Formats: sequence, structure tokens, C-alpha cells
Amino acid sequence: MPLGIVLSAWLLTGPALVSALGGPPRDLAYSAFVDAVDDERVDSVVIEADGRAHGTLRDGEPFTTTVPIDLAGEGLLQRLEDNGVRVDVTPTGPTLLDTLLGLAPLLLLIGWFWWLGRRAGGQFAGVAGIGRSRATVIDAERPRTTFADVAGYEGVKQEVREIVDFLKQPDRYRRVGAIGPRGVLMAGPPGTGKTLLARAVAGEAHVPFLSVTGSSFVEMFVGVGAARVRDLFAEARKRAPAIIFVDEIDAIGQRRHAGVAAMSNDEREQTLNQLLAEMDGFDPAEGIVVLAATNRPDILDPALLRPGRFDRQVDVPLPNQEERRAILEVHCRGKRLADDVDLDVVARGTPGFSGADLANLVNEAAIRAVRDDRDQLTAADFDDARDRIILGRRQASNALLPDEKRAVAVHEAGHALVAAFSDQADPVAKVTILPAGQALGVTHQLPIDERHLFSEGHLRTSLAVRLGGRAAELVVFDEATTGAANDLASATQLALAMVREYGLSPVVGPVGLSSDGVAYAPDGQVTHRWWAEQTQRLIDSEVTRLLREAEEQALALLADHRAELGELVDLLLTHETVDGETVYRIAGRPVPSGRPQLRGTAPTEPSGVRPAASSSPPE
Repeated sequence: MPLGIVLSAWLLTGPALVSALGGPPRDLAYSAFVDAVDDERVDSVVIEADGRAHGTLRDGEPFTTTVPIDLAGEGLLQRLEDNGVRVDVTPTGPTLLDTLLGLAPLLLLIGWFWWLGRRAGGQFAGVAGIGRSRATVIDAERPRTTFADVAGYEGVKQEVREIVDFLKQPDRYRRVGAIGPRGVLMAGPPGTGKTLLARAVAGEAHVPFLSVTGSSFVEMFVGVGAARVRDLFAEARKRAPAIIFVDEIDAIGQRRHAGVAAMSNDEREQTLNQLLAEMDGFDPAEGIVVLAATNRPDILDPALLRPGRFDRQVDVPLPNQEERRAILEVHCRGKRLADDVDLDVVARGTPGFSGADLANLVNEAAIRAVRDDRDQLTAADFDDARDRIILGRRQASNALLPDEKRAVAVHEAGHALVAAFSDQADPVAKVTILPAGQALGVTHQLPIDERHLFSEGHLRTSLAVRLGGRAAELVVFDEATTGAANDLASATQLALAMVREYGLSPVVGPVGLSSDGVAYAPDGQVTHRWWAEQTQRLIDSEVTRLLREAEEQALALLADHRAELGELVDLLLTHETVDGETVYRIAGRPVPSGRPQLRGTAPTEPSGVRPAASSSPPE
């Protein structure tokens, strides 16, 4: 059909069709609306509160209009009624925004109460479960750690092996009438593997392992710790036979004080009392063994250590040389070691290291290898890792001024040569003038064997070696420097121990004047000295005498070997690090027998300012 014909038909019939289908209403002005009312052409009208109005004319056509608010009164309504118009008035409902603004204060108040309810509910839920034990239960798989994973410590393993036997075969003990241990206290320095041993006991016995720390029992509410102790033992009884392991038991097991003036902690004491009652109350036949670990057994309450509670106390000491070798093998598993790595040498060079220290040593060596983009660990990696752990980060030698570098070389050469010329001194392993941490230089000494007893001659030689650096400065520069501060402090402490504790002074005599006791002076101040002033003067005099004799011995040795001192100083200034074999070659003396090829060991005589060493004999 042609488009023109379609448009013509729409123009003729479209408006009628729209009107029949209810087209859009006609918008009338207010004056036209009033005229239509007066002409009786309006059939009905609906007037809203805001003045808008809509209705229908008598011919059925819808319309809309707007009535002014000031005119929409009695006069308009009367006019509409007179002309037969059906009138309806509807109020305008509020919009969504009006509704929300009106309800906003109420909604905020409801939300605030809801938040308070949630918070209070969480607090009440915490209070309801505050008495529950916070033990970590390893039950489903049992601990997989065994004695094979604990290197060394054969004596300690033998002590705790009976616990494993009791948990696995309790009938053997019942037949004989023997009672298995209720509790075993493992005491030792930090990092010696007490927790690992406890897990190994549970792994060997194949029993559940409930691990908890002593601090988790202590809360701000009195009685919470006691409730947690009860819950802990209740959980253990459900899983019996089982092991309860309390780490850092000194947090709740400290010695209780009597007296009004003594300060006490009610929560800690109630927790301790409940622990004592539980250990007394459970039947040994139930198969529950309590293992505990602490670094400070001296502060534990005697009631906790009596037989029937902690029946055994197992000392877990620092590992010896053979045990350090075995521990290093465990931590080196899965790591590629170069051919020059000798774990025996590393073990010999780490006296006083715990198992955790050795693990850190291997990890530091691995980090150094990664830093150099290598996948093998070399002996140099272990040397640098040891120095970093003991001394700190190694610095470049150019951190020192030229005159300071020479003074450090003289100082360290003095230490090394006094040790090399002394028969009872520990062998020299390495001398370096590379600063590390607070030490400007280090002289490494490595004992052939780990000693537990030291003769008077060995201690006097150790004093001379410690003062050898200061003596070398006096020989070369005719004056001392501040680099001997640490040497003087450690030598003084050793001499003080020789006089007061070891009885090696003929003047003071065989008297042990330990300062462990505490006394109170008349003025109320605390003093640790319980001996007379005259005795103290004798002690001071003897300490000074020992130090002067040691310095004179070092001065005499270095003065007689002035040429060797100069040669070692020049070598240190050139190479910065000299091994022990070179030191003994310069001294013209043989390397001590039994000494392996050494690359570096624990430092004993660093120069510079460092914390004072302990008063016990050197390792």
C-alpha cells in the first residue's frame, strides 16, 4: 500500500482512535477550567492537596489542571456543587525520600541497639567459654615426631623412654605393683628442644598430645585459670592414655609467698592450687602423664616438685660437640653441601650453641648462598653465618680510618701471638680486622676438646691472652686505646671469679664468696655483699694483682717477639684475615696436635666495645 495513503488515513482516523482508546488527558488552564464549570461541561473532578486536579468533562474527555492553593477553598467547592460537579479531594501521600527522612532517627536507634546486642552477645559468649582450656589437641593423627627426629641427647631420651613404655604397656607396671610417673619436668636453657622431646614422647607412644602454654591459664578474672585446668584434665581423661604438655610452666608455677607484706597474684595461686589438686587426684592407671618445660626451675613452687606430682626432673643441657654434630646433620638434610664443608669443624666452632642456634646457623648459611646465587653451602657460608650470629653484620674494612685500622691490626696481632706463644692457651684459628657488629676485629680461638674443668695455669694464660691486645698497643704505640674496653671487662670478671669463687688467691684463701645472697643494709637499701669491708679490700687487691701479672706476662712475650708482631701486623693490613696456621708459622711454633683444618670458630677476643663476657671460664 502506498505510504501516502497510509498517512492520509491516519490523519483522518487517528485522533478518534486515540480518544476511543483513552488518549492523554487535555491540560486546561485554571481559567478555562472555571469557564467549563460555569458552562456545566465538567462532570467530575478530583482535587489533590498540592493543588493538582484531574477529572472528566461531560463528553467523556479527561482533563488535568492546577488549582491555586489560595483559591482552593469553600468558594470553589460551593461553585462546583452549584454546577452539579462531583467533587473528590485526595491528600498527597509522602514520597519515598520523605518516608526515609522521617524514619532515619528510628532506623539509627534500632541499628545502635542491634550493634550493642551483637557486641554483648559476643562478650557473653566469650564469658561462657572463658573457662574452656586453650590446649592444642593433636589427636586424630597423633604426633609424628619420634626419637629419631631428636638428634643427640641419648641420656635424656633414656630418661623419658620409660614414659613411653608406661603408656604403651601399663599392664607390666600393674603386675609388679609399680606406678608410672605422674609428671616429668624438663628444665634447660632456651632452644634446647624441650618441646620437641615432649612431642617425640607422644609420637613414640602413639597417644594424643594436649599442648598448652602456662600463660594461657592466667586471665583478668579470678578463677578462670583453675576452670581451664579442670577442663584440660577432663579432656585428657576422655582421650586417655594421653600426654598433657605444659610449656613455660613457670608462668603459673612460681613459688608462693606467705605474709601480709608479700605481693601475691590470686589468679595465679588459684590456678597453681588447682593444678596441684588435679595431679594428686587422677588415677595413675588412667594413663595420663603430665610433661612440663621451663627455663627457670629455681623459681618453681616446692609443692609442684615433690614426688607424686612431678616425680622426675630431666635436665636438658646445651648439646656437646658430638650432639651438635648430629643436630647439624638433621638441619642440613635436603641441603647441598660443598666438599669443603666439615660438620665436625662447624660443631667444634659452636660451643654453647643450642639446637635452635644451630638451626639458625644453617639457615643463615643458606641465605648467604642464595644471596650469592648458589645452590651449594660452602664452609665460608658457615663461617660468615657464625660471625653474623655472634658478632653482627660484617662491615667493610674501609669503615675504619687508616690509623684505626693499624691500631686494630696491632691489637688483634697481640691477642694471637700471646695465645700462640702460650702452651696452655686454646689454639688460634683465625684473626681478622674486618669490623662486625660492635667488634672492630676478632681473634678466634678453638679448644681442641670441650673442657669442663680449668686449671689455674689455664686461667692465668687466659688472662694474659685477653690482655694481649692492650699489651701490643703499649709495645708498639707506647700508649693504649679504647679498643681494650671489652678485654678489660672480661679479664676483670674472670680474675674476680678466680679470687671469690674458685679460691685461687693465697691471700683470700679457699673461701667461696658468692654474691648470690641478698642482704639488707640498715638504711633499707639492698646489697649483695655479705662479707666485711676488709675482705672486700683483699679481694680488690688480689684482682688487681692478677691483672697486673697477666699484663706483664703479655708485655714480656710481645717485647721478646717484636719482629713477629710487626710481621703479623703487616700481614693483617694486607690481607685483613689470617688463618691460624699462618700465625703459628710466624711464631715459629708447631700447630697444636689434634687441631683440624679450621676456617673460623666462635670468637673469644674481639676488640672494640662489646657487652662484657660472663665470669665463668672461657669455653
